[in-house]
Formats: sequence, structure tokens, C-alpha cells
Amino acid sequence: MKKFIHDFEVTRNHHISSDYFALYLKCPVSLPQIFPGQFAEVLVSNSTTTYLRRPFSIYDTDYNTNELALLIKKVGDGTQALARLKKGDSLNLVYPLGNTFSMPSGEKALLVGGGVGIAPMLLLARILKQKGFSPDILIGGRSAGDILEPEKYAPYGEVFITTDDGSAGTKGMVTQHPALSENIGEYSAIYACGPDPMMKAVAHLASANNVPCEISLENTMACGIGACLCCVVETVEGNKTTCIDGPVFDTRRLKLQWDSKSKV
Repeated sequence: MKKFIHDFEVTRNHHISSDYFALYLKCPVSLPQIFPGQFAEVLVSNSTTTYLRRPFSIYDTDYNTNELALLIKKVGDGTQALARLKKGDSLNLVYPLGNTFSMPSGEKALLVGGGVGIAPMLLLARILKQKGFSPDILIGGRSAGDILEPEKYAPYGEVFITTDDGSAGTKGMVTQHPALSENIGEYSAIYACGPDPMMKAVAHLASANNVPCEISLENTMACGIGACLCCVVETVEGNKTTCIDGPVFDTRRLKLQWDSKSKV
């Protein structure tokens, strides 16, 4: 797929909470087709300590207005600098990068997102709904502040919420929710993105129940074109770059540590 480099205009910087925000960006030309799971490499020009581009999943798209959105958590100088952007500012993106999720073999699918890892699930839920599938969306976080805009997912499927401390939804980890702990056999595919321990646990449950599972890795990706090799992941076919061969991987292709008996 062809890649583009454009200077986008910030149309909105929506601060969801003290830790999370969504940047809405207008493209100077018509947006190319963007698939669920793809990402953008962002040049953080307003930070003197951020030298390399930062990768972010593409959260949303609007082809009528030529806008896309990025969902971001403040974790360092680069993301703090992005959080200070204002309407009318410019942001340079290389996009769309990476691969996409495959379609399920049956009607029902489960989408699992932890924290900011929920970002690629919005486009996926929309596409699945448009294609006639019936997705459920399971959103997890440490507390209520980590549950990000669940209302955006409601038009596309039933939304379940879990938090470690019980401050929102069901108390416990996503793998303890009945959708995974009791009803996993109802799904023809599971898709997940979030912290590594969460994805490992979801992958283990899927494997134990013979349900196909794809995860979107959140490895460090400095270039996005496979040149820097800082995002290499071990697979059964040898080392692969997350930015070119991923970020979406079938968990059956990943090395055995992803199928280890993680605590669930």
C-alpha cells in the first residue's frame, strides 16, 4: 500500500482526562483508505528531546472532512508536547503504515482493548458491523479513568467494561469477564490490543479454546519502514518487523512465549 507524508492541521485537541487525549487532524488532500490496525508515524517538532517519530494507531477517520484521529496517552516528553498542540497547529505524519486485521470466519467476534490499546478497535468494530458481523467490545483498564470513550463503540456492538479496582463496569481483569472466562466458545475470532501481559493472557485463553486470535503489538517503531529494526518480534517463521509485517499478528505465528500459561 502506498505511503504518504503530509502536514496535517490540528482541528481539535480533545483532553479526555489528565492522562489521555485525542488529536483530530485534517489532511490537506483526500485521505487514502485506512484499514483497522494501521498506524501513523508522527514528527514531534515541538519537543527538543524527541528526535525520532512516534507511532500511534489510527483511532478514527472521517472521509467527508478528510480528518483522522489519534488516541494518545501522556507518558514522556514527546506525548506531553503533542498534548500542548492547539487548533490550527501543524503535525507531520507518515501514514498509513502496517497491516490490518483479517475478517472472522463466523458471525460473532470479540474485540478486547486495554487502556489506550482500545484505539485500533474502533475502526475494526465499524468495519465488522458494516460487513454484517456481530462484534462484542470488551474494554479494560486499571480504573475508570482508563476507560476511554466507550460510547464511541456502542453503535457497532455490545460494550462490556472491566476495571481492576471496580470503579467502572465489572471488577477484575478482562480475562476474568464472562465474555472470555465463560462464553469464549461463542466467538469465531478474538482481536486484542493493550499491555503485553493482557495480550498474552487473551492469546492463551484463545489457544486453549481453539479460537483464532489476532493481536496488535505496541512495540517501539522509530521509522515505520523496517529500516531501524528496533521493532523486531520473534515468530515461528523467524524474526519479523512489527512495522512492516505487523503490527497485527495471528498469535499462532508468534513464538511460544506468547502461548505460555500466563496467569488469567
